[in-house]
Amino acid sequence: MRRIRAFEDAAEIASQGGVAAWGLAASSKPALVRGPLHLSTGQEAVAAGVCISLQKEDLLTSTHRGHGHTLAKGANSSRMMCELFGRATGYNKGKGGSMHIADFSVGMLGANGVVAAGIPIATGAAHALKIRRQPHIVACFFGDGAANRGPFLEGLNWAQVYRLPVLFVCEDNRISATTPTDTMTAGEGVSARARALAIPSLKVDGNDVEAVDQAAARLIAEVRGGGGPRFLHAVTYRFKGHVSVDPGTYRNPEEVAAAKLAGPLRLAAGKLIARGVSQAVIERIDSEAQAEIEHALQVAEAAPWPEASAAYEDILNTGAGIWQ
Repeated sequence: MRRIRAFEDAAEIASQGGVAAWGLAASSKPALVRGPLHLSTGQEAVAAGVCISLQKEDLLTSTHRGHGHTLAKGANSSRMMCELFGRATGYNKGKGGSMHIADFSVGMLGANGVVAAGIPIATGAAHALKIRRQPHIVACFFGDGAANRGPFLEGLNWAQVYRLPVLFVCEDNRISATTPTDTMTAGEGVSARARALAIPSLKVDGNDVEAVDQAAARLIAEVRGGGGPRFLHAVTYRFKGHVSVDPGTYRNPEEVAAAKLAGPLRLAAGKLIARGVSQAVIERIDSEAQAEIEHALQVAEAAPWPEASAAYEDILNTGAGIWQ
């Protein structure tokens, strides 16, 4: 969780013109992260709590807010930062940016800028695993807003009809872009929709990494055992605006402040201290995470830009688009 938070904090500063002098105010230097940057700050417990029970060979689909999922699945923070910086050594050679990071070597099939688009992709991947009789599963992360889109019903229905090995994880941060989700979601919510399709569902405090871990471990074991799809509804809170340049002024500042006091890192640290873990150990975890991400920033800043000719590589070629 601390690695995820450190990565998001550093990426945010880099998107505002800050550099490797991490922690300082944004400078007049041009932004090093271009384009949309959707941060998962405050949602770290969901990614960490679910992915700890996944195996390297298990697959994962993510969202436009997917840095945390990608790190928790085992991706390299330096290659991720290079991708955000648009450098040739990034995971997608600098072409994908923040919303399209993929790392097949750890089963990360990719983030996706289209709301709910990862759900049918995960369902298809799970069907492929079943056809091939491979002993792995798929974890599918999506936000609460995705439950109001067609692919949600299509994907869950298909997964249940064919008893596919997929864990659907609703990362419910309670706001869809800039609109509170409960104002535009009918019925009893996303868990009820899963249960309507006879998919067993658990709802947990998504800020409590222990609760997420225990619930995810149980559901993943059931999926892995051939029980068909399962659904985890993790209620959390996004500290930042929809994108890094969004100040989030449409939310009550007192609500945001209260959410930060009940955030996953504070909660986990409090539990550790209550169980006898020293403050020095927690501080060491913090400093190691910060050092790792500072290194990632340095690597990304020094990394080469893609060659212009690379624009026509790794794309569907129908006979046009030859670099001259």
